[in-house]
Amino acid sequence: MSKKVRVRFAPSPTGPLHIGGVRTALYNYLFAKKHAGDFVLRIEDTDQSRYVEGAEKYIIDSLNWLSIPFDEGPGKDGGFGPYRQSERKHLYKEYAEELIASGNAYYAFDTTEELNEHRKYHESKGKTFIYNWHNRLKLINSLSLTSEETQAKFDRSENFVIRFKSPQDETLHLKDIIRGDIEIDSNTLDDKVLFKSDGMPTYHLANIVDDHLMEITHVIRGEEWLPSLALHVLLYRAFNWEVPQFAHLPLIMKPVGKGKLSKRDGEDGHFPIFPLEWKTENGTVLSGYREDGYLPEAVVNMLALLGWNLGTNQEIFNLKDLVEDFDLERVHKAGAKFDPEKTKWFQHHYLQKLNDSVLAEQFSKILNKKGVNTTLDITTVVSLLKERIVFVTDLWEQGEYFFVAPESYDEKASKKAFKTETPEILKNIVKLLKETDDFSSKSLDTIIKGWIASQEIGFGKVMMPLRLALVGEMKGPELFEIVSVLGKTEAISRIETAIEFLA
Repeated sequence: MSKKVRVRFAPSPTGPLHIGGVRTALYNYLFAKKHAGDFVLRIEDTDQSRYVEGAEKYIIDSLNWLSIPFDEGPGKDGGFGPYRQSERKHLYKEYAEELIASGNAYYAFDTTEELNEHRKYHESKGKTFIYNWHNRLKLINSLSLTSEETQAKFDRSENFVIRFKSPQDETLHLKDIIRGDIEIDSNTLDDKVLFKSDGMPTYHLANIVDDHLMEITHVIRGEEWLPSLALHVLLYRAFNWEVPQFAHLPLIMKPVGKGKLSKRDGEDGHFPIFPLEWKTENGTVLSGYREDGYLPEAVVNMLALLGWNLGTNQEIFNLKDLVEDFDLERVHKAGAKFDPEKTKWFQHHYLQKLNDSVLAEQFSKILNKKGVNTTLDITTVVSLLKERIVFVTDLWEQGEYFFVAPESYDEKASKKAFKTETPEILKNIVKLLKETDDFSSKSLDTIIKGWIASQEIGFGKVMMPLRLALVGEMKGPELFEIVSVLGKTEAISRIETAIEFLA
């Protein structure tokens, strides 16, 4: 690649950023970094009626949380700004008029009511109304009107739009990095509006002009823009500009595999589809991966594999690995099915890699919120529970018994573990613990198992009721690790409470 690679992520600030958009940003970032290029953020806010306060900040915060920050964009001028389309609107009119001057566009004066009548008429005949080569000379535009008639409409300040003049009887040969060669019959294209009556450009014109002026070399975007590819290439041709390379990413599909992943899927399935939490105007809170406890590394790894793989069985990729291995030609054409459980699998993996002291610090905040004051070594508790958790919040669910003595005992387990001889056995365990100075798990294991062997008692008759006495349920890490962490006083107190319960 002779030119410096420049890619852009161009979201509209109309609400929270869907993970489909996040994946688009991620793929752009990976491609740029792999080729030592620039990742540009451009805010496409020309439709001010749909603008949502706070959405731009949300987009930027999301990218930063995921460690895929933009190189250029709002607040980071790289010499191609401004990076909000609303601040560039003075540019677009002259380019629209340039297309008119070159014969590639025209003024159209048809009203919404007139166009609706045409649509209804075509529908009554079982046809679809398309504004293009086959009828544009029958409609009200600068191609069908004389220059005097056109000027008269301007003089009367009649509303107009500027439409692109799509070519007739031409087979367009388009290229897409992911989808290969594409052929389009130009007769099927409509004459899209490029400039609206309100003086603002449509997405199509603004997008092409901005990509050209910002020297974008590769346009990596969602599959939903594939139908616009022909128009966009024709616009580059009409301006006599170099055409960037295009890559249209596959859709992210519902967990069931049919249809595009939606906000409703997340609500119904109780999983986030937004990177960060978002509060709507009516007070509804949409869950985010960050607030739900996911690590950004897990989200990035999950998203990277929604449409791309290395061609091997490897599933774990950190950001550095992804930059090195990512290749657009290994992105699939078919939609990628979203799997919430697989996301948790990634989360579990990356959580295990966190230092115990980091987890302990986060868990301490949870304990403080619950009003739990403890002298236990939180880092040790975390190390014992870590393998069993997906989120930091799971530590409380998995290890509440470390901080709160059981007030009852699992009924099903009690029937199996608590026998007539159990109180006497537990009294002997208490005696052993009182006589033990070394309260390490290894020492406790040796002493108690040695006593069990000497008494020729089945291990289950001791270990099951002992676990119930300490935990209240048949769960938790290695039993003597629990005894060691609780300490002599607390462990004996819990066993004696269980003896009283049995009495």
